Parts: sequence; structure tokens; C-alpha cells
Amino acid sequence: MTSFAPKKAMTEQDIDDVTTAVLTEATLEEKVGMMSGKGFFQAMTEDDRQWCARPYRAGGGIERLEVPALYFTDGPRGVAGGNSTCFPCSMARGATFDPDLEMRIGEVMGKETRANECNFSGAVCFNLLRHPAWGRAQETYGEDPFHLGEMGAALAVGIQTHNVVASAKHYALNSMENARFKIDVKIDERTLHEVYLPHFKRAIDAGCASVMSAYNKMNGEYCGQNRELLTDILRGEWGFDGFVHSDWVMGVYQPYGASAGLDVENPEPIHFGPKLIAGVEDGTIEPEVIDRASKRILNTIYRFAAAEDPLSDYSKDLSACEDHVAIALEAAEKSAVLLKNDSILPLVPGKVKTLAILGKLASRENIGDNGSSKVKPPYVVTPLEGLKRASNQLGIGKIVMGDEDDLTKAKAVAADADAIVVVVGNTAEDEGEFIPGDIALGADVPDGLRDQARASTVGGDRDDLNIRQEQQELIDAAVATGRPVIIVIVSGSAIMVEGWHDKVDAILQTFYSGMEGGTALAKHLFGEISPSGKLPFSVAQSADDYPFFDKDADEIVYDMYHGYSLLDRDQKEPRYAFGHGLSYTTFTYRGLKAQVETDHIKVQVSVKNTGTVTADEIVQVYVGFPGIEAERQEKLLKAFQRIAIAPGSARTVHLKIPLSILQWRDPRTHSWRLEPGEYRIMVGGSSDDLINTNVNL
Repeated sequence: MTSFAPKKAMTEQDIDDVTTAVLTEATLEEKVGMMSGKGFFQAMTEDDRQWCARPYRAGGGIERLEVPALYFTDGPRGVAGGNSTCFPCSMARGATFDPDLEMRIGEVMGKETRANECNFSGAVCFNLLRHPAWGRAQETYGEDPFHLGEMGAALAVGIQTHNVVASAKHYALNSMENARFKIDVKIDERTLHEVYLPHFKRAIDAGCASVMSAYNKMNGEYCGQNRELLTDILRGEWGFDGFVHSDWVMGVYQPYGASAGLDVENPEPIHFGPKLIAGVEDGTIEPEVIDRASKRILNTIYRFAAAEDPLSDYSKDLSACEDHVAIALEAAEKSAVLLKNDSILPLVPGKVKTLAILGKLASRENIGDNGSSKVKPPYVVTPLEGLKRASNQLGIGKIVMGDEDDLTKAKAVAADADAIVVVVGNTAEDEGEFIPGDIALGADVPDGLRDQARASTVGGDRDDLNIRQEQQELIDAAVATGRPVIIVIVSGSAIMVEGWHDKVDAILQTFYSGMEGGTALAKHLFGEISPSGKLPFSVAQSADDYPFFDKDADEIVYDMYHGYSLLDRDQKEPRYAFGHGLSYTTFTYRGLKAQVETDHIKVQVSVKNTGTVTADEIVQVYVGFPGIEAERQEKLLKAFQRIAIAPGSARTVHLKIPLSILQWRDPRTHSWRLEPGEYRIMVGGSSDDLINTNVNL
């Protein structure tokens, strides 16, 4: 028997020769077999429907020829299998504006994916946050496509460092949850290419080797069988040479999905498999479709299998090891956003003798939703536990507790406290991936699957952007004591704060902060570190200021405006602007210069720490456009950099804006155009606090 097992150090030519030979040797059935996963339904039966309890075979593999398969595990909060490191959710990491950190997180995920005997990761989840009610908002980085692209590309590069295939998902327009299996997103060419696709292209340009198609439809056709998305744009315009696989169970509905550009149906062959073979045999599917898909799959598998591994061994003790947990703590430290501070924070160690901690969420292991991104770390430091552990070091003599079940008691225990911390927000019951118990019903799946169906659901889109009424009442009870009140918000995206914002002394949003979130919280509250996160989304003053959202819609129109671009257009003042985040120090900007070079704009600015503590600042660069040839947003983020500055020191920051990312899409010619004229370059620490200068192109 001929063996085609990959070997280390194979050249590109070697890989092409071997994969071509595999296609010559393989039968039609073997090729089509590579175009689907295998064994998933049986695994789910044996594992009591526990997601990623084992590696899932998700494409590739011909045993007879010793061709390896892809084995999948999920993300993006960490590796879904085993007892893995649980990082803050992606939205929290978006608030760090730190691609270097995200790349290091990706490397950890790559190592732990290998430790779980997988070579294929679904962790690069970066659909655009169009509306904060989206249940899966916590799995993405924010509302701005440039920011999304930088963060997602960094994660993909990090994961692939350890020869794990990274998949960018969900391609495309997946920005709502409950209706994701049926919703038809109507969108024009400019909006698609300028707003909802740039981040995918950025990740692909960075080398991300796979793409997962979305469940929803685009302009009448499901994304998993949409030729415009999968072939015309992805392969034709962008030159993507990796493979595309479907989202799981309901990701494709017709065998012609393969002709449209879908290479792998996951998790099993429901509409591929025998139906593809029959299509080839009856002439409705060209044999070249099968060979083309098989070649993409094989080239990717062999390229990764042949590369030298950075580590000699990927043992299970890498999962949640000390070094990896330290990075999870760093992410929690860098991601918290100080929304408001009336000079109460930081608390002074030794002066808070009694600290009141109120709210059920203070003691709950609340690390995110229970869908496909669920991670099972070996431990979780809750807010309460983090403050208890640090109490001796901080000089806290007594910690008293209360919650929303007994407001009278909560008020009484907090009445004599030196400070009150109230933890509010959401849980997996409020938001997350929507997974109907009968998700596979109606599909042509193996007998017995219907017996597994359960009526329960997990997560979904939010019905209300406010905190729960009982949490509001708990805040009121805390405020009534007359003691300083600090609110900690746990949530995947924006929480409306109207009605209580002005009553409290400080507000800190920690998102779902991972396994070391409580440790980081104690450091933030008592000034061991300064909060340095910036909002990756806008917080409006009214829910009406966001785009229209109907979680049960069959059809919806996406236009160019959402988030800060919509607020700018409608001249609506946000409660907290995109990029907002306070610090325990202050920064000033001056000396802004912008100069046009051959293919980019060079931006220079001086940033000074005018306070008394060392802290990080996130320098943000926005661009305003001439807007004569085509309507444009008032401003768009086009560069950012995270820097650390000591008290009294100044740093000169140099950034580049490629001219290519300033272009607009001309639907008449289906091409990109750079409009001549005056461009406004705006720089600052948030989108509503900017200095500016102009350049001419």
C-alpha cells in the first residue's frame, strides 16, 4: 500500500506533488469523505451532548492512504476541551486594544489545542457588533471593523504558530442570534465590503487558513452555499487558498454548496456525502468541484503537518499551566474599563476597614455563556474571592455581604462599610449562543438523534439592555446608605446605565473576565494597577439610538451605520463613547503631525502622563473623509496603539495608515477608489476627545 503520510520539512513543491498524487490515487468516495466531518452524532450521544468533550473529526482523512484528518475544538474564550485556561471573553480582550497580547493568547490556545489532541480551532470569532442585544456579543471584539481585523488577525497568527489551523468565523453578517438559522440579511455592495467584510480580509491576509461559513442568508441565499461570498469574493477578489467549512449541523442545505465554494460540511455528511457522490454520477456536480475542494483541504492539512513545531511536546499539563494563567490575568488586568470615577477610586489600602460586597454575581463563577465557547478551567476566582484573598494585603479588616434577595439586609450590612462594591450585569441565562434543544430536528440525520433532543435552550439575544430590576433596587439600597458606591458591570457588551449613573461614585466594566478576573478586580479597586481598557463599543443614552433590532425577524436590512458612526450621523450624544475609558492618571496630547507618504499617511503625536501613577494609554487615530464622491461616515478608526507612560513622562507615538484602507467601494465598477481631497486626521484617547489636523490626497 502506498503511504502518503506527511513528513516534516516538506517543501511547497513536495506538498503539491503529494496532494496531487493523493487525488490521483483516491476514489471518489474517499475524496467526498474528506469533505465532511465524521462521528459527531455518535460522540454527542456518548458524551451526553457535552460540546467538545473530545476532538471532533471535521474534514480530511483517508485511512487507506494514511492521509491525516482535521480534529476540531472550539473557542474563543479558551480551548473548549479539557480543563483549559479561561481567558476573559473576546469583548473584554477587545477592550485591551492590544494585538500583541491577543497574539500571545492565540499561542496559548494553539498549545492547549495540541494538548487536547486537536489541530483545528474555531476560536477566531469576530463578527461585527451591530447591536448590543446580540446574545453572542461577548464572543467578538467590538463594533469597529478595523479594530476587529487587527485583533482577529493577531489571534489567528498566534494559534497557527503551533501548527493548528485557525478558522475565521462566521462568514458573514452573523450579528444576531435567535434568528441566525433563518434570517435573510439584505445588504448593498458598499455596506458589505466597507463594513462587514474588512476584518475577514484582514485575517485572511495575515494567513488565517480556514473560514467557517455563517448560518444566516445574505440577499436570499444561505452563506454556506452563497457563491458570491465563497467564490467571487473570498477566492476571486481576495485570493484565499485555504478551505471553507460550514457551521455545525445546519450550515448548508443543498449539495450545490460545494459548487458554490463550501469545501467541508460539518459535523457530518447530511447534504454532502452520498448526495455529492450522486450529484457527480448524475452530472449535476462537476468532478472538478470535488477535486478542487479536496485539494484545498489536503494542501492545508499537509502544510501544517509538515511544519516544524515550536515545542517538542504538547503534553496535557500545558493546559492551564502557570505561564498560561499569568496571561489570562494580564488580559483581565488590561481589559477592565473605568467608565466613571468621582474621585473615589482607587481605594486606599489600609483605610477601608470594612468593605461591603453586594450582589449575587459577586460570588458566582460567571465566566460567560454556556454555548460552543464554554471553557472548563480548573478554578475561577470570583470578585468576592479575589477581594478576600487580597484582604490582608489591603488592610481590609472585614468583608460583609448581601444580595438582591434581601434588600433590607443588604442595606443594613453595608450601612457601616467604608466602601460598597455592587456587582451587577448578566449571566449565561441572559445572553449567549442560542442552542435549541432540537437543533438537528428536520435534518436528515442518523436514527436516534431525535431521541437526544431536549426542549431547553441556552442563551440568546437580550430583550432588555438594562440591568435586572432587582439589581437596580440593590444599587438604590446601597446608595441610600450614604457610603461610597462602586458598581462593577459583568456583561458581554453595552449595559444601559440611565437611571442610576448619576447616583453612584464609580463604574467599572469588567465584562466576563475569565478565571483570574477576581484577582484583577482587587488590583483595580485598590490601585495596584490602573484600569486601562477602552470601550470597544458605544453606550447610548437611549436604546432608540441603536439600529433597529428584532431577534425573531425573518429579514433585516443592514446599512453602513451602527455604533459610533450612527451616533455621529444622527448627532446623538452617547453616554460613553467608543474608545472611552478613564484611568488613575491623566494624559495630554500635543504636537500632532500627519504626512502623506507613497502608500500611507504617517501620523506622529506626543502623549504625556500628567498624573502621578504609571499607566497605559490607548492612542486612537480616526480619519474623516472628503465625502464628495460618495457618502462616508463622519469618522472611522484607522490606527491605534497601546503604550505605557510613567508619571511626568511623554512618549512620541508613530503610526501608519495605509491608503488602501481609506478607499470606498464603487458599486458601478465593483472596485475600490481613493477619493482625492482633504482628509481630517484625529487623534486622542477616545472617539469624543480628539485633536486634529488635515492632509490632502
